[in-house]
Amino acid sequence: MSDAPFTVGVDIGGTKIAGGVVDDSGVVIARARADTPHRSTTPDVVENTIVSVVEELFTQVGKDHVGAVGIGAAGFVAADRATVVFAPHLSWRDEPLQLRLVGRIGLPVTIDNDANASAWAEWRFGSGRGEDRLVMVNLGTGIGGAIVVDGRVERGRFGIAGEFGHMQVVPDGLRCECGNRGCWEQYASGNALVREARSLISAGSPMAQDLVARIGGDAGALTGPLITAAAQDGDPTACELLSDVGRWLGIGLANLAAALDPGIFVIGGGVSAAGELLLDSAREAYRRQLPGRGYRPEARIVAATLGNDAGVVGAADLARHHDGSLTATALDAAAALEPALAVDDAPEILPEGPLRRARLRWRRRHTD
Repeated sequence: MSDAPFTVGVDIGGTKIAGGVVDDSGVVIARARADTPHRSTTPDVVENTIVSVVEELFTQVGKDHVGAVGIGAAGFVAADRATVVFAPHLSWRDEPLQLRLVGRIGLPVTIDNDANASAWAEWRFGSGRGEDRLVMVNLGTGIGGAIVVDGRVERGRFGIAGEFGHMQVVPDGLRCECGNRGCWEQYASGNALVREARSLISAGSPMAQDLVARIGGDAGALTGPLITAAAQDGDPTACELLSDVGRWLGIGLANLAAALDPGIFVIGGGVSAAGELLLDSAREAYRRQLPGRGYRPEARIVAATLGNDAGVVGAADLARHHDGSLTATALDAAAALEPALAVDDAPEILPEGPLRRARLRWRRRHTD
């Protein structure tokens, strides 16, 4: 790893690509962002946007002061931390993202799941400091998750651990975008919160009167933050909706406790902005559903503290501590291959490792 004082973290979400220059204490000293290209665009468009964000950060601090770049992607990242297997909000399908970026950026690049990055940041610098068994649950449009054990992100055999949102909590329940029914994120996410509020509005319920007034009667304008703001202002219906989401959150956390037995659950994502309006009901449901309740220690359930910076900070810090960063030889080889990446490129010139394997996959995919 370089002795440069900073690393860059890039957090790729469904709507924005946020980047930051981060020091070794987790402080973001420079920022840049861009809109995420639509999922219908080619992978090149997304990668061009990432490179643009990183280059803007280089202009702010000087590239010589940056030792590595970490990418946190919303999707399935292979265990080699080089390939995005699938990203639901982007056009990446078995995309060798590390290879595509490293030659253009000219520094070691590591790829990880965005929830892994956020969990690592909270363990290193936020609510999870001092805990050796941490589970993070991110409540946003859906539910993401990650596990940190003894100072190590647990990625699973294939790199896809932590997809808690797709645990089934209601057999034959609501249909999920993943194709299954009854997934946890259909009941304890931002989408679930908005869906239930809109159902009240559509039914003409007088309970939704305050929410209707806030949106001028346009149910399409309803958002999770607006419901949270209404609850914080004391609207009883908004409070009840958040309590319902919290109850489902607690049920899922009890299931995770049965499987993983962590010392702490850190709750992040946009819905967590509701704070105790959400977490009080989550803790109550967790205690009711916890296996062996009354005869076992209970994990703490706390809100994340790093907010929107968690993904950027975690991606940067994971890059700083990644023992498997590209060697200088691999970096030079990737630079020689870029920008053409033509079908007849010879991956055999690369040293054995994730970069070479990704390049071989890319060639097979484009020559079959």
